[in-house]
Amino acid sequence: MTVELPSFTAKLLAAKKAKGLSFADLEKLIGRDEVWIASLFYGQNSTSVEEATKIADILGLGEDIVAALTSFPSKGLGPVVPTDPLIYRFYEIIQVYGYPIKEIIHEKFGDGIMSAIDFTLDIEKVEDEKGDRVKVTMNGKFLPYKKW
Repeated sequence: MTVELPSFTAKLLAAKKAKGLSFADLEKLIGRDEVWIASLFYGQNSTSVEEATKIADILGLGEDIVAALTSFPSKGLGPVVPTDPLIYRFYEIIQVYGYPIKEIIHEKFGDGIMSAIDFTLDIEKVEDEKGDRVKVTMNGKFLPYKKW
């Protein structure tokens, strides 16, 4: 089973490619992080009319894209295990390291969670003589569980 992407995703990606732009280029033009912009393209976030209009103008797209980018998203990949190898590796990382990460967060912060709402994610290329490395930094606000 494959994940169904929003209908506007292909249109945005094709326009970005036709303009020869990267998400890093769009970050500079729009003033938002490249990962956040990519999540917007994949329907995982929404934006203001002003930002959506700026994106549409940069990519030479119309009002349908503005409407799509400003609508409230349905977040997540769905109930299936991802089959794309790169996405699956993140799933695998959580399968293997999820409980250790949880335990260490609890040791350092107490009983709570890391926010995915008050959150940033950065991806860097780290050059290495044995093969380039991917550095992923997740930075989320700690939210303690409330007692009542």
